[in-house]
Amino acid sequence: MARKSLSKSALLHETRQLKIYRRYLPSLELKRLQLIAERAKARGQLAETHKAQEELRAYVGRELPMLSNHDVDLPKLVRLEGVALEEQNLLGTLLPVVGKVKITRRPYSFLVRPPWVDTLADKMAEMITLKVTERIQQIRLERLEAAVQKITQRVNLFDKVLIPRTEARIREIRIHLGDAERAAVVRAKIAKKRRFNVAET
Repeated sequence: MARKSLSKSALLHETRQLKIYRRYLPSLELKRLQLIAERAKARGQLAETHKAQEELRAYVGRELPMLSNHDVDLPKLVRLEGVALEEQNLLGTLLPVVGKVKITRRPYSFLVRPPWVDTLADKMAEMITLKVTERIQQIRLERLEAAVQKITQRVNLFDKVLIPRTEARIREIRIHLGDAERAAVVRAKIAKKRRFNVAET
């Protein structure tokens, strides 16, 4: 390992570094807290989506018991055509946002199908939208989790490694400079005493 300089210029450099670290740390901590708040919000939204799905399943089970009728071709009733995704830049983290979910209904004759099929088609479209929303919210939460982990590592790097290491280095340089200064004073006194002794003899 290369020996580090213990000079006044090294002290000045380390002092500047410490100021930079201390100035940067609060903004990192604020960013971490904001990301943690967003993560909690994303978890809440995902829980709401799960709850909405459960409520929809309960509604369909309660209000549409005739689903056991196998004469109706249910899987082809509605179809997911596409999902418009947008991206949100939140504190440097790109998060997906559901724009528009396009669902099409297959046309069918009102005379051939039972009347409850309309309600079922609406509820199926609603469930598809909830499933798409849930998947996007999961991706969003995963990205927020990764961002929180990364920023926490950075905060810990500054708080527990860089700042203490720089402070220790500054102490070491100051001790060395103080020792060197005292040694210079002692040498000067010894030299003065020798000159004085030589002058007397």
